Amino acid sequence: MRCMTEDGTTVEVQRYLDELAGVNGDVSAEPIVGSLLSRAVSRLHILCGSLLTRSYPRLMRPPLSLQSEEMLSAVVERLLKAMRDVRPTTVRQFFALANQHMRWELNDLARRLDKQQPFDELHESAVGAPPQSSGSQISPNTRRMLEAIENLPEEEREVFGLVRIQGMAQTEAADVLGVSAKTVRRRLTRCLLLLAEKLGDLQPPLGPHMGVRQQPEETL
Repeated sequence: MRCMTEDGTTVEVQRYLDELAGVNGDVSAEPIVGSLLSRAVSRLHILCGSLLTRSYPRLMRPPLSLQSEEMLSAVVERLLKAMRDVRPTTVRQFFALANQHMRWELNDLARRLDKQQPFDELHESAVGAPPQSSGSQISPNTRRMLEAIENLPEEEREVFGLVRIQGMAQTEAADVLGVSAKTVRRRLTRCLLLLAEKLGDLQPPLGPHMGVRQQPEETL
């Protein structure tokens, strides 16, 4: 049932994207975009929750206490605005755009949280929360990792984000990207090699900080 639902979502999302591509300047595209986002909302919610839990868990703690539903709402609002100018034509492009805005939303929240750190520490101490060592700031090493990931070639960065950060199976990532599982595996191997070249001095911390985990190879 899960695979049938995911396949149905992919087909429906592509149908709305095709319809969106045929809209000319005299017709409002917002009803189509709204229907597209409504159809994709379940998968977007899963992606939001996975990215938030694996890569930004500190945002889920007080004082922000961000929930995936709140993040989803902000991301949908971002996509509604973005798609006034950007018109993805494939499911892969659509979810790549969504992933980009998810990262931007969480990075914006993380920066705002860092600026409020002195107030946060006062609040946390008042309620008996863990001290600053719990990781309320982005460390220099984590910033290096984020920059290294952002600087990956586009195809490798997409695969890394879906599989290693958001926790998708390689076959699921292949469906989203419209490629074979073997291609996903090849791109994942290449991006891990590129990251190892730039961040080799940080291993093994690369894994727990960025959600990089060892997992058995999937059977094709």
